Amino acid sequence: MNWDWEKLQERRQRKPSPQEEEGGDFDKLIGKSVNKLQKMQFPWLKALLGLLVLLWLLSGIFIVDADEKGVVLRFGKFVRTVDPGPHYHLPFPIETVYTPKVEAVQRMEIGYGNDTAARGRNNSGIDEASMLTGDENIVFVQFVVQFRIDPEHPEYFLFNVADPLTTIRSASQASMREVMGSTEIDSAITDGRQEIEQRTKDILQGILNDYKAGIIITGVEMQDVHPPKEAIEAFMDVASAREDRSKIINQAEAYRNEILPRARGEAARTLNEAEAYRQSVVLKADGESKRFLAVLEEYNKAKDVTTKRLYLEALEEILSNPNVEKLILPESGVGPVLPYLPLNSQGNAAPTPNQTGK
Repeated sequence: MNWDWEKLQERRQRKPSPQEEEGGDFDKLIGKSVNKLQKMQFPWLKALLGLLVLLWLLSGIFIVDADEKGVVLRFGKFVRTVDPGPHYHLPFPIETVYTPKVEAVQRMEIGYGNDTAARGRNNSGIDEASMLTGDENIVFVQFVVQFRIDPEHPEYFLFNVADPLTTIRSASQASMREVMGSTEIDSAITDGRQEIEQRTKDILQGILNDYKAGIIITGVEMQDVHPPKEAIEAFMDVASAREDRSKIINQAEAYRNEILPRARGEAARTLNEAEAYRQSVVLKADGESKRFLAVLEEYNKAKDVTTKRLYLEALEEILSNPNVEKLILPESGVGPVLPYLPLNSQGNAAPTPNQTGK
């Protein structure tokens, strides 16, 4: 560049030849351009390039939310996973990051067709919901599968299966059909739902684990299970009879639980009363026998005195009893016929002592 500048200065100082005069205008233009370029400075260009490089490096900063998991790829190949928080990766296109939400529980309805809001029995999902039971009956099953991404292997969910949602739907139908194929329709309609749901969940999780789909099944819930429309009334009658049977059994159990404790209490009370009566009778008999033995001992010591004492005690007991009617008659004037005619307040004859037994 310096050499060209000096050459142009020399040509400008000397007198131009005819040939040079023809290209003079062009040389003047070149000279002006060279002067401008020499006068120009380029620090802003360097600053711009530095700023662009800095922004490119800073683009590798990323943040993983609390419900997410970071999956880092290097030239399209999985290299590592990162936990929630701020992290750094080599800028694009060297490394890229995916942040799937591993804590969010997702819900998939099966048996309702493409329109999940349509919950009728004759909707577009009739083929999806129709299944064959173990006793060769057709039943329509509509159920919900709840799942989330495996936080230990989110890369499986992203890269191992092309369409995870379609895979879950197909595997769920296959699992439910397998379980229903070994279950009788009565059990599926009435009291066997919980077992069917658990078995379906286990089979479905096993299928997804074999695929390494990176999906955890959190639950399977049967929303509606019903037989074909032509036989639904008969099955409803069967279900109603089962409910009545369960109701009667529960009532009988409640009555038994009520009557047995009461009967046990009555039996215990009767036994206690009998034991108390036995003890009282035994004690009373023992006391009477001891009293009799004591009297007998005194009688043997003094028979006349004891006889008179017993006679007086008997009279005392009789005369002191207010319920005993007492008659005092003189010894004189008493003949073979007792001159006694008792009359009560109404003028009727009062009962004689022989009639009252006193």
